[in-house]
Amino acid sequence: MGNCVGATWLPLEDDGVHDPLAPGVRLLQQPAEALGRLTPDSAGNYVRWVEALDKGEIKPREALRSKAAPRFRDDDILLNLKGGMPIVRFPHRAHTLWLDCSNCHDHLFKAVAGANKLSMFAILQGEQCGVCHGAVSFPLTECTRCHSVARSAVNGKPAQAAQGGALVPAAK
Repeated sequence: MGNCVGATWLPLEDDGVHDPLAPGVRLLQQPAEALGRLTPDSAGNYVRWVEALDKGEIKPREALRSKAAPRFRDDDILLNLKGGMPIVRFPHRAHTLWLDCSNCHDHLFKAVAGANKLSMFAILQGEQCGVCHGAVSFPLTECTRCHSVARSAVNGKPAQAAQGGALVPAAK
């Protein structure tokens, strides 16, 4: 069970994904052993990945093959500025600590403010943000992790905010 209250990770041979008769299953690290030591979460795979990274619990590779220097961004972008839900704060820092910009730009998202039409339907179908969220990152049922900025908090922002991609300082 690890240090996460309520977290249970099925053994690989019982998870419905791995073939329990495959000889390689015995060579793989069990999820409880691998994840139970990391900063706990209450949803998804029960790990707060960015906090685990910040605490030095993990140190992912910057690239598998590329020798290019990693590019980090520490700004946030506000999205969903006209909808009824709270505004989405997209934290570049949390994403660029893990991924190079080319993972998302320009095939998933154009790197131009206001150029992307985001859709919860598409996200729930595994497109756009749903390529990772709901698959390898926290689940899409955790709405307030993205929809986290009250509409009243952005009153008086510059006109560019209405175009769907306002840059704001990163939340600390």
